[in-house]
Amino acid sequence: MDKVVASAAEAVADIPSGAMLSVGGFGLCGIPSVLIDALLQVGTTDLEAVSNNCGVDDWGLGRLLAQKRIRRMISSYVGENKEFARQYLSGELEVELTPQGTLAERMRAGGFGIPAFFTITGAGTQVADGGLPWKYDSEGAVIVASPPKQTQTFETDHGPAEFVLEHAITADFGLVRAWKGDRHGNLVYRDSARNFNPLAAMCGRVTIAEVEELVEPGEIDPNHVHTPGVFVQRVVALTAEQAADKRIEKRTVRSRQEVSP
Repeated sequence: MDKVVASAAEAVADIPSGAMLSVGGFGLCGIPSVLIDALLQVGTTDLEAVSNNCGVDDWGLGRLLAQKRIRRMISSYVGENKEFARQYLSGELEVELTPQGTLAERMRAGGFGIPAFFTITGAGTQVADGGLPWKYDSEGAVIVASPPKQTQTFETDHGPAEFVLEHAITADFGLVRAWKGDRHGNLVYRDSARNFNPLAAMCGRVTIAEVEELVEPGEIDPNHVHTPGVFVQRVVALTAEQAADKRIEKRTVRSRQEVSP
């Protein structure tokens, strides 16, 4: 039952090149940065990553991207990562952009064993009809496009409406970061870190959690657990320095004269 491993390097050592990863985080909040850096050191490449975004140019998944370790992204937001946009538009990276709520539900469905579901999001657009550019060549021509999706009409409170069939996501490995966790893998997140980390943990076949504070079993109130230990296979306890190393995606400041007394 004790799922704690000695180091991040040990935790990710068996992730092979070509693996599909579900990675937690929202913007730069709750990113499993220590596990990502461990993957960078191991040299794992040709990865497919499922994450809300791809970090920034020098942090989070952006560090793997800069080293050309990621071949494909499934995400909903390019964000502040200029290298992400450059690789996509130059044909170096395949990107499946997905509506944010749909991405979250695809990951949740994968964790719950639901193979597919219908959603109204994207109906009547290229999300349903197909043709969204997934990959360009070096000349800017689309060489891989999204396929058309099955649609079906259902009755709603506002009359019949068209819904789109979306398939669940199940990743080979899930990488997440929690504010607190115990040796059994029960995890607690804080604030915006709770947005995608629980989903990334659920849909990974083998989920690895880095935790800022490791506690003993029974010290977390069961009512406060966000990810039950059944979804987590490995736990890495961060040092105080690792836990404190967090970045701000976009810093804005104002002069002291503008601050009200």
